[in-house]
Amino acid sequence: MGMGRRRGMGRYMDRRVASTFKIQITSMVDMFVILLVFLLKSYSTSPVNITPSDDLKLPVSSSTKNPVEALKLVVSSNGIFVEDKRIVEMKDGVLANAAVDENDTQFIRALYTELDEQAKKTRTIASQNSELEFDGKVVMQAERSLPYDLLRKVMYTSMMAGYSDVKIAVMLKE
Repeated sequence: MGMGRRRGMGRYMDRRVASTFKIQITSMVDMFVILLVFLLKSYSTSPVNITPSDDLKLPVSSSTKNPVEALKLVVSSNGIFVEDKRIVEMKDGVLANAAVDENDTQFIRALYTELDEQAKKTRTIASQNSELEFDGKVVMQAERSLPYDLLRKVMYTSMMAGYSDVKIAVMLKE
């Protein structure tokens, strides 16, 4: 009787070994989902891409605020550009006397005309699209060697054209 029981158990054990092996991967999938969520959360990127031109050396700052979507204004030693179009020519960072209004020495007439045109375009688009609005934002990229007096004139003219929110693009200090 003892032998029969052993023989029966042996057959049962053999049958278990011969059956197909199944892997439970539910917990591994859960782990990968958690990892994926963690990596996506920790990976942040700014939707705005500002690429300074090669000859432009931006000032350095430790500010970590993300850039905003706005009108691009570049002030370099050879001119003032609005959206990559040269508006005012300069030689070695010096503004010609003719570029400045004779009644208001802070006012750059050609820059005002272009910014006013850009503002009108944006307002027209905003009036036809309820999701957009004219917010008067400008991102200014300025050569760090330029005198503050010139930048003040550019900011003053921008504000007169309705662009009162001027942000200055800087390089992050390492």
